[in-house]
Amino acid sequence: MEFNDNKPIYRQIIDYCFASIMAGNWIPDARVPSVRELAVTLAVNTHTVLKAFEFMQAHGIIYPKRGMGYYLASDAKDLINVTRREEFFSDTLPSVFAEMRMLGIDIDDIVTKWKTT
Repeated sequence: MEFNDNKPIYRQIIDYCFASIMAGNWIPDARVPSVRELAVTLAVNTHTVLKAFEFMQAHGIIYPKRGMGYYLASDAKDLINVTRREEFFSDTLPSVFAEMRMLGIDIDDIVTKWKTT
């Protein structure tokens, strides 16, 4: 995996995991790759993967089984959608609004464009 500079690596790992889940590569209630396995696959430090796993665990997307590793929650896809929506409204939308203000674009322009695409 190639990482870019505009987003922290652990967030890019989360995106990678989310994509694997949404594509059906990770099965609900089945074991997911271990921190070490994913670190080797992505050629990153295990602490970086652990930070990504801690984020996903905090959001209920994965859960640990003592001595057995992490497992994918049965409702992981729904939880990912909730998480992504929260991120959109808290991170993406404010920067879009700032760009709109700078360019003199109002919400009516957006609605018009939305309806024509």
